[in-house]
Amino acid sequence: MSVEARLAAEGFILPGEVPDRETAEGWTRWRLTRHSFVPAPRISRAVYDNKSKRDKAIHDLHRRATHANLPLLDTPMSLVVSELMGNRLLSNAMKQKPTTRPGLMINGGGNQGKTETAAEAAAAFEDLWLGLEEFVDVPELPGARDLRATVAYVQTPVTATPKSTCQAILDFFGTSGRNMTLTQLVQQVRASLRDHRTRVLILDDITRLRMHRKDDQDTLDLIRALMSMRVTLVLIGVGIPDSGLLRGGWQNPTTGQWEFPEPGHEDWRDEASTQTARRFDLVDLRPFSYDTADEIADFVDHLTGLEDELRLFNAREGMLTGGRMPEYIYRRTGGVVGLIERLIEDGASLAMDTGIEEITEELLDRVIIRTQHPKRDRAAGEEGEVPPALPAKKAVQGRRPRNTVFDDKGVPQMTAVRK
Repeated sequence: MSVEARLAAEGFILPGEVPDRETAEGWTRWRLTRHSFVPAPRISRAVYDNKSKRDKAIHDLHRRATHANLPLLDTPMSLVVSELMGNRLLSNAMKQKPTTRPGLMINGGGNQGKTETAAEAAAAFEDLWLGLEEFVDVPELPGARDLRATVAYVQTPVTATPKSTCQAILDFFGTSGRNMTLTQLVQQVRASLRDHRTRVLILDDITRLRMHRKDDQDTLDLIRALMSMRVTLVLIGVGIPDSGLLRGGWQNPTTGQWEFPEPGHEDWRDEASTQTARRFDLVDLRPFSYDTADEIADFVDHLTGLEDELRLFNAREGMLTGGRMPEYIYRRTGGVVGLIERLIEDGASLAMDTGIEEITEELLDRVIIRTQHPKRDRAAGEEGEVPPALPAKKAVQGRRPRNTVFDDKGVPQMTAVRK
């Protein structure tokens, strides 16, 4: 039997090219295959020992792949985000009025699973939405493209400007915006969102906007203007409350939502602005806590889910959840979901390498993880680094440059030069 046939019999396929979610085709391929991985079968040590040397190697490879592809498990914190996002996306998609759709800001530290939680919620919504269209008559949309893109996932450019942000959105659809003016780019973005029947626009790493650069404020105005394009805007970032993204807004004490004036209006108390306010829910994706009995139980439940996914021959019930192990894992990771997964994944690999085939505290002591995230591009504000406090405003002296603002249709307008 060939190696390929042996792999197929094992139910294991070597990974190919990872789908690029920042393109429409890549997002669709990821959405359709995101749950397709088949973990290694559970077999006893006796069955394993009776395999040939080659079959043992293939099964070990499959086990390693299983540990490297631990599933995204729900947590009490992620369920809050996914349920709110799922309800918001469906509710907004059902709206027929030409009003702005309330958006969502997802805030949290590095390795908290913000992107994967949001992507999974968006993909689940798209599955549901496309499924509904199979049973409900959908009116024809004149000029619509054959390529459907219910969800558009875009990384905020490292040095964001209104033009580069528009181009990043157009890149998702495979549309060129080269040599276009800003007005033309905004119009092209509007046309692409409409023609591809996009309902959700996700902008990840939004805290790359540092808000002390003129272009950043102009880009923020553009982002808020995107909400008038009949899409639900989902912004994901680290340290959103301290990044300046909430500047100019206010938190409605009744709804808890953050409200922002229409681009071009500086004061949310302006009556005309409140009629077209851009509204966002700000939700935090936090690490596990380990103080109360309920919090400890939630953490242990999560470890139980991970334990069930491991394929170690000497694994036993309570391997991750018994005795002092939960407290040890919490101390090593601070309850951060991504660090927990990394610790267990590396521990499982080490357990196989050493032949111990189980996870113990002594084994995990040999696994190095960083609870303090390494600094990344400070100018970009990338995930893993909490943005620094905003610098104090300085008095404006002399002639002030023009600023770009956007009307309620997202069309850039130029303010008068102030002296």
